[in-house]
Amino acid sequence: MKRDRRILHLLISGGLIAAAWLWSWGGGGQILMAAAAAVAGLPIAHRAVYSLRYRVIGIELLVTVATIGALVIGEYWEAAAVTFLFQLGGTLEAYTLGKTRSSLQKLMSLAPDRAVVRRSGAELEVPAEEVAAGDTVLVRSGERIAVDGLVLAGHGLVNQAAITGESVPVQREPGQPLFSGSVLEVGYLEVRADRVGSETTFSRVLQLVEEAQDAKAPTQRFVDRFARYYTPAAMALAVLVYLVTRDIEKALTLLVIACPGALVIATPVAVVAGIGAAARRGVLLKGGEALERAARVAAVAFDKTGTLTQGRPEVTAVRSFRLEESELIRLASGAELRSEHHLARAILRRAERDGIVPPEIEAFEVRPGLGVEARLAGGSGLVLAGSRRLMARHGITVPADVEQYAAEEEARGETAVLVALGDRVVGVLLVADPVRPEAPESVASLRQEGIQQIVMLTGDHAAAAASVAKEVGVDQVHAALLPEDKVRLLRGYRDSTGLPIAMVGDGVNDAPSLAAADLGVAMGGSGTDAAMETADMVILSDRLDRLAEGIRISRATVRIMRQNLVFAVAVVLLLLAGVLQGSVFLAGGMLIHEASVLLVILNAMRLVRLSSRAQDATARPVGGATPMDAGSV
Repeated sequence: MKRDRRILHLLISGGLIAAAWLWSWGGGGQILMAAAAAVAGLPIAHRAVYSLRYRVIGIELLVTVATIGALVIGEYWEAAAVTFLFQLGGTLEAYTLGKTRSSLQKLMSLAPDRAVVRRSGAELEVPAEEVAAGDTVLVRSGERIAVDGLVLAGHGLVNQAAITGESVPVQREPGQPLFSGSVLEVGYLEVRADRVGSETTFSRVLQLVEEAQDAKAPTQRFVDRFARYYTPAAMALAVLVYLVTRDIEKALTLLVIACPGALVIATPVAVVAGIGAAARRGVLLKGGEALERAARVAAVAFDKTGTLTQGRPEVTAVRSFRLEESELIRLASGAELRSEHHLARAILRRAERDGIVPPEIEAFEVRPGLGVEARLAGGSGLVLAGSRRLMARHGITVPADVEQYAAEEEARGETAVLVALGDRVVGVLLVADPVRPEAPESVASLRQEGIQQIVMLTGDHAAAAASVAKEVGVDQVHAALLPEDKVRLLRGYRDSTGLPIAMVGDGVNDAPSLAAADLGVAMGGSGTDAAMETADMVILSDRLDRLAEGIRISRATVRIMRQNLVFAVAVVLLLLAGVLQGSVFLAGGMLIHEASVLLVILNAMRLVRLSSRAQDATARPVGGATPMDAGSV
């Protein structure tokens, strides 16, 4: 409505100015010029008075005073031109600013509003907000998914671009997660609703993006403080010029062109555009302050599990010594069937993948830190699955060839699970958490962005950490760390070098480290709520390679902010010099002033179209990066 009223005032004012020009050929037109100034100027004056009620002296007050002064001295054309150009600039500014917020508007338009659920054997279509946790949601081709949940049945291709920024659909089948706001392009899915309503990933993203776009960057806060003092100073300068020169037109011209419009808009428009560009790439920056922090990052510390690795251990090798391989897996899966340990889940997934059905178990016992004991049904014997210490507990000797094999693989970072039947070791299962396929390239991309030190901070044992570090190419490894150890190392690095460091993690135990780092980065796809809430940047796509893109966009945004500020200040200084020299007049100065505002906005809008690969937005941290020694991080 505000936009429509502004356009209406603009059209009427422009029509009156055109009529006045035609009338001026016959010697008239002053009344129409004054009317044009009133039509375009009254909304400006209203905003000026409204701001004064809150003790804010803004650009509208400068324009209003200048317009009234021009009318008083009979400069009707100048008054009409100033108000018309100011309204025109405001309308175009609102339009272009709306463009920079299009990412949020597009997200909101993708919000699912209906869902089909199965209750008491019947299919019901209900509003999305009425779906309850635990409901089974039925999704057909072309429908938008209304909940976060797990696929119970069916197969399909799911477009997750609204959440993760991935334009290529992903295959989803039973046991795999789904995000609300995604679209099932082909197939049929039955989904267990785990998060509903405001708790879904889609709703949280909307909330965080809205908060981020409203949060001010440090540079923006400085400009706001500067503008509060600058506006009264500009009015005082105009009065001084009039007292010295007795030239009211020059004083009014100075008053108008001194308005810091481009300066005030320079930072917020860039921040909003940068956050929008990052959001479309699956990277959520929580406001201008987080954006500026990301631009300054000089080093990156990674957690291992779920960050550099997939966080989903898998059986990588099976070595049977006395049984068929399938029988070894059958026995091991039977022993681990009731266990909640992550190694047990890996063994059970392998059995499921190979179509192996675990045997029935009569008795089961977990030995913390050692493994599991299970007695097979029908008196078939005792099955053990675990460490060498579990074997020793039962008086079972591990053969030398088995011991050598397990030791060699553990030195490569694998976890060896020994399996015994009765009093003999019958095989070894090797379990490892695979490295993310994109991790090595992601680390290389960070180096291209000027990150000179990349380290791993993990609670895992040294051999596994060293194996992952070698594969992905990090500089240093710190293993067997508790959460407080990670915080201590991060603070030690910052204190010793004075350079900002980012921490990337996904678990509850990473939350203290994310808070302690200069920039906390959470893996949003697999990350916990604690990590996502603590972090400054959230990688919604769960793709590690998006970290470098987030930093690249942040640095491009800060660079454009600086360009805008330098340009805005230069324009004001040049115009002021032109007024004092008598070469810049009211209408012309106003035209240049509004053009500078639009150029600042258009420069920021380049971020909206920013392509992570096509645009070179690389920037180096100020001062470079200091190598991270073992005494710090």
